[in-house]
Amino acid sequence: MKAEIRKIVTYEEEVLIEGYREVSEPWRLFAVAAVITNPWAGRYVEDLKPEIHAYGPELGALLTDKIIKLAGSGDAIEAYGKSAVVGLDGEIEHASGLIHTLRFGNYFREAVEAKSYLSFANTRGPANAPIMVPLMDKNDAGRRSHYLTIQFSIPDAPRADEVVIVLGGATGGRPHHRIGDRYQDLKELGHDLDNPAAV
Repeated sequence: MKAEIRKIVTYEEEVLIEGYREVSEPWRLFAVAAVITNPWAGRYVEDLKPEIHAYGPELGALLTDKIIKLAGSGDAIEAYGKSAVVGLDGEIEHASGLIHTLRFGNYFREAVEAKSYLSFANTRGPANAPIMVPLMDKNDAGRRSHYLTIQFSIPDAPRADEVVIVLGGATGGRPHHRIGDRYQDLKELGHDLDNPAAV
């Protein structure tokens, strides 16, 4: 059982000026998307596991290899995330199932030697729907400078019976970051790192 991949789409931007100021070095954000046929489109399927187990490793390895090449190396990626957009004949559960599995995400996590979980989005929409890929620091989930979102769209995807599966990354955080990190907030509020909500 293999994923039917209609096409691969890459997205990249290189920011030279942010907030009316030049950046010290170009800030790069990039994503790689696979447009695949949704194996469950148009019907209710109770057990999604066979396709999740079959597709996860294939798509994880493919997209990880392509995004690492786009970035230049795993070390070049400081922030990372994943996303899926299911077409209108599918369920949000289909988008979730294909990306919320270690069989998919661990390829990317290991390639960039990350400690943090992969931030994520799973949505439904028609062709040209916004694809949102939230990112965060690959090693420090509380580092606010690396809370980012890549946004792009694919004019002809997803079709009603497709899913767009995406990995995203960035070479750094926002160039002129100045809102602090959650650790400073916790300290000021007198909250423990292990119980940030103080409940």
